Amino acid sequence: MSGPRRARAVMVLGTTSGAGKSWLTTALCRHYARQGLKVAPFKAQNMSNSARVVVGGEIGSAQYFQALAARAEPEVRMNPLLLKPERDTHSQVVLLGQVDEALTRMDWRGRSAKVWPTVARALDELMADNDVVVIEGAGSPAEINLMDSDIVNLRVARHAKARCLLVTDIDRGGAFAHLYGTWALLPEADRALIHGFVLNKFRGDAALLAPGPQQLQELTGVPVVATLPMWWQHGLPEEDGVFDDRHTGSGDVHTRIAVVAYPRISNLDELQPLKNVPGVSLRWARSPAELQGVDWIILPGSKHTSGDLAWLRMQGLDRAIAVHAAQGRAVLGICGGLQMLGEALIDTHGIDDNAPGLGLLPLVTTFEPAKTVQRTRARFADVSGPWAALTQLAVQGYEIHHGQTAQHPAMAAQGDVAREPMPGLAWQNTDGNVLGLYLHGLFEDPAVLQALFGAQVPTLESVFEHLADYIEKHFEPGVLDNLIHT
Repeated sequence: MSGPRRARAVMVLGTTSGAGKSWLTTALCRHYARQGLKVAPFKAQNMSNSARVVVGGEIGSAQYFQALAARAEPEVRMNPLLLKPERDTHSQVVLLGQVDEALTRMDWRGRSAKVWPTVARALDELMADNDVVVIEGAGSPAEINLMDSDIVNLRVARHAKARCLLVTDIDRGGAFAHLYGTWALLPEADRALIHGFVLNKFRGDAALLAPGPQQLQELTGVPVVATLPMWWQHGLPEEDGVFDDRHTGSGDVHTRIAVVAYPRISNLDELQPLKNVPGVSLRWARSPAELQGVDWIILPGSKHTSGDLAWLRMQGLDRAIAVHAAQGRAVLGICGGLQMLGEALIDTHGIDDNAPGLGLLPLVTTFEPAKTVQRTRARFADVSGPWAALTQLAVQGYEIHHGQTAQHPAMAAQGDVAREPMPGLAWQNTDGNVLGLYLHGLFEDPAVLQALFGAQVPTLESVFEHLADYIEKHFEPGVLDNLIHT
């Protein structure tokens, strides 16, 4: 009599953050799903301010996209612990999709011990429900100061009996030392979990790598199973940090867009589609000079709105944005960016802090303990100015915010009222050039890109297919199948 079903686990570890774990995990999810297998992604703990709304709450954006690549419904078990940095020394803790204030207040090491049973249970349930679980690690598994409280790398690999790939960014230099050093610092029993090294972001003739891969295998017993060429335009949204802003769309540039890159920027992955729109140039702005000559300014989401507002003022960006708006040019605020556009932030619960806004919309935002986390469908009413093409357009996206925004009572009494093309979701100034909205994901809607730019960009489905094609082309024959079959 056969025992209970248990998936095979494939895990992607990295020598550093940014080595390529997230996109490689996404590619593996689609590769195995294309074989007719039931696949799920998993990352025990993610630290990111890019999150998506799923059944049960919110998870890191990377696991959301990995689930779509796996042709699975995204859900909270795929990323049971999400840390959302609000300050350099403080993060909001989200457990199984919901904010947990008690865990947020706990010491990091104590928190890890407390949440491990929840993490292990989520992984076990996914293993029982699927044929393959593709697991993403975090940072490096060889951080020897953190190993005793690790709940995202080696402890997960052991629990799942995962076959692991170790990926490194060879473009940074020192790739062989990174791979060897990581392997050497692992406990001896855990070295057996590493089934292959992956060289990512390689530029040049792969033949020039010899005899490095052979010598590395002689030292470790682990083969280099793939050398992945540099690929600038794979189309998958970046999860962490500010992504490369080189123009990748085709044709002459007709719209120059600057995104204000404050320290606690969040949900920046929703802007990825703009990189691929023909004729659109996207840049990051951290100084007034970088706002010169642009057509649009976007104030994106923020995990600490008042703190990012203070930073923005220190850089002199508030004055530059005001001048841009006074010239009738387009300003778009999304979520935290919308809150910044108003007159004031009011916080009586210690969630974000009080602050004066930029004063470009007659609104006031009050921070409440209850967090709005939901998928949203809505329709624009009449929209004016540079956003007029959105008029009567049905859109969908998601909301993640503590703030609740409304008309400024005193200003409204004097007749200064913002237009509301989507009541409770979007506000616009009288001139029409300043638009603020709570809806994330606007530019991921093909109808929006068609309306605003007359353009189409690659669908996520095509991105996932190309990712799978890419690894199938560049991995050594049989490696990917052997990870789950032998």
